[in-house]
Amino acid sequence: MEVGAVSGILDTTLALVFTWVGYKTSLIIYKYTPYSYPNARIKAMEARLLTEQRFNELAESGTLQDFAVSLEDTDYRNYFVEIQSYNVESIERAFEEALAGTYEMMAKILPKRVNPFFKLLLEEWDVRNITSVIKAKFAGEPAEDYVMEIGFMFPRANAIAEAKSIEEILVILEGTPYEEPYQKLLLDEIDVRTFETELYRMHYRKLLNYALSKKDEERTILEEFVRLKIDKMNILTVLRAKAAKLPAEEIRPMLIPGGSIKLESLLHVEDLGMALAELDSTKYGPVIRDVREEVERDLGVLEKVLNGYMLKRMNELNRFYPLSVAAPLVYILQKEREVKKLRAIAKLISDGLQPERIKELVGDVA
Repeated sequence: MEVGAVSGILDTTLALVFTWVGYKTSLIIYKYTPYSYPNARIKAMEARLLTEQRFNELAESGTLQDFAVSLEDTDYRNYFVEIQSYNVESIERAFEEALAGTYEMMAKILPKRVNPFFKLLLEEWDVRNITSVIKAKFAGEPAEDYVMEIGFMFPRANAIAEAKSIEEILVILEGTPYEEPYQKLLLDEIDVRTFETELYRMHYRKLLNYALSKKDEERTILEEFVRLKIDKMNILTVLRAKAAKLPAEEIRPMLIPGGSIKLESLLHVEDLGMALAELDSTKYGPVIRDVREEVERDLGVLEKVLNGYMLKRMNELNRFYPLSVAAPLVYILQKEREVKKLRAIAKLISDGLQPERIKELVGDVA
């Protein structure tokens, strides 16, 4: 073979190799580099999460005002500035706003290809606002007390609270995804509970569809996150219904499609204990088994266990995909747990419990 031909083959081979290396390098840069800054920022935020020692110190607060003042050196301080009266309701609203602020921050700092997911997560406050206000309206209660200044639909929720009639609400919801379910509610085709379930179904359908539209690890992580959230909601719904002795035909319409486990067999058992036995054969069996007797006495224990399992799974995915959307999801779950503990402390202080008892009770909250 002539030297020129050999040289040509080598040049072609090298060109292919460099093209392949360049493609792989650009793929790595596209996939991982956009997460470098936000994940570094999240690490710094994780360092500011409250420790158990800090929760114990907060439990020592004599009053709700002392409790709020003790949080002035934390990320919550800005949310307490406008509180006029230190009561449980105003403090809980401040914590809700802080949690929503976390979702908003993630939507701002994360890559454009995933930040819409966190905007969708924020829509859960829209669902809560709309359903809470409409339930209050139908119950004849002062709906203004249920409006939170959070979410994209806050102005409409406020308008619903001020509506003079339930028919006027349909005009306020016109052009939104909630118009059709509300129309069914007005026509008595569904009741208020089914209306609420339908809105949550719509919300989780959007989250799951978005997760399934992604590729590679982003799809893996987001899909598991959404399915775990749906599983938790459904399991708690079924078990609460079983504790209340509700029949299968009343429970089934309350479930959210899209979870990772089948729950049909649980609907037909006689009581809570048998429902827990049915769960033993699912992936949640190992985490529930050790606390089954406690769960039968208090379903709040099960919620804690399921929250812990979700955080464990996201942490595992975060270790496997260190530069990915797993890190912000882990932080959000940690922040939710922190807010839940803080709300519990505030409520127990308001109830006049002694610090040692507060520490004991809050230690079980997660």
